[in-house]
Amino acid sequence: MAHFGVVTPAFYSHVSAMEALSVALLERGHRITFLHRPDAGALLKERRIGLHALGQEIYPAGSLPASLKLAANPGSIMGLRRVIRDMAQTTGMLCRELPGALRQERIDCVLADQMEAAGGMAAEALGLPFVSVACALPVNREPGMPLPVMPFAAGQDERSLRLCEGSSKVYDWLMTPHRQAIAAGARQLGLSPRDGLHDCLSPLLQLSQTVAGFDFPRLQLPPHFHHVGPLRAPFGSSPGLGRDTSGAPDLAQVSRERPFVFASLGTLQGERFALFRRIAQACRRLDAQLLIAHCGGLDARQAEALKEAGATWVCAFADQQAVLARADAVVSHAGLNTAMDAIAAGTPILALPIAFDQPGVAARIAHAGVGLRASARWAGPGKLAAQLRRLLDEPEFVHHGAGLAASIREAGGTARAAALIEASLKPALANGARFA
Repeated sequence: MAHFGVVTPAFYSHVSAMEALSVALLERGHRITFLHRPDAGALLKERRIGLHALGQEIYPAGSLPASLKLAANPGSIMGLRRVIRDMAQTTGMLCRELPGALRQERIDCVLADQMEAAGGMAAEALGLPFVSVACALPVNREPGMPLPVMPFAAGQDERSLRLCEGSSKVYDWLMTPHRQAIAAGARQLGLSPRDGLHDCLSPLLQLSQTVAGFDFPRLQLPPHFHHVGPLRAPFGSSPGLGRDTSGAPDLAQVSRERPFVFASLGTLQGERFALFRRIAQACRRLDAQLLIAHCGGLDARQAEALKEAGATWVCAFADQQAVLARADAVVSHAGLNTAMDAIAAGTPILALPIAFDQPGVAARIAHAGVGLRASARWAGPGKLAAQLRRLLDEPEFVHHGAGLAASIREAGGTARAAALIEASLKPALANGARFA
């Protein structure tokens, strides 16, 4: 067996994907330890996974919710810069503390989320093999490929190349504090110079939750990059993610005489009452059944107000995979986890991107023909209703989705990812007695 150390941002969507991959490795006889701030352990559901707490001096117990709230809604350019400084602080802390923790835990291999550069850098500094996992859109760069945060399509024409180059320069300028933290960590760890997340990827194995047909055509991916599709626990094994599902309907009782729409803005954006209300008003115009899952972001008064506006059911959490398998359409913030789950279920998507890589996910949803996109800030009930009407009435969205759903089934998910990890690491760990 091998002891895997997992390094990932303390966001539920990232932890959830890495936890599903970890469970697949646990079932193969390996050991898993997550390494992060103390509060990150609250995001883990699998009791067989260990947690090695880091950064306790700067991240006291109870500090994670405030960090997540700021990341979800920075509010201004100053708020955004605070989020970037928080990212830089975390990377700096991990670069300082990870090497000692990896030695202490006798880690054999690091599973490093692409969005946290310190995981791969610390492993490289210790001579440990590491695997890069793209829980969000891949950060691998190439000419003509927009960065994950950008809302436009890829292209090799002169205009597209200039647009991608110019937008990348603006992004890199905004991310200067984080880039500086990565560069400083590389110097501290005795590594070659690094300038961003894309400079910290594994030379051994890179895995992505996407499938090739969803992303824009890529021309320069390394041969050790693999699209494995969604990293999820087996279907139906974790209903409601182990959280409060009261208020969610019995899916067997959802009427098939009227359209059924599911709306979720993810775990970080669920407090956006005004946006949920516009979605509810749009579904009322369509006489559609609407289930809203706000992930604990709303109170009981707001939930009742959404029902008055047109929602049929309002709950904190729902069994997303099961709901998507039944829904006729989903309204989403274009988080990658929800998008890939919807595509796997063959459910058309109305994407309302808000932050992070969501504009890029929405652009790829439109590119793949599996949904439409609209402005989360400006689209009113009429616009949302018109977009939903198209998703419900025009068969090409389901048709395109069926092809991608087949690609996801063939990609292999967590089982294939675990097998690729074992196959790639056997030569590197051939001298380690703990790896069978």
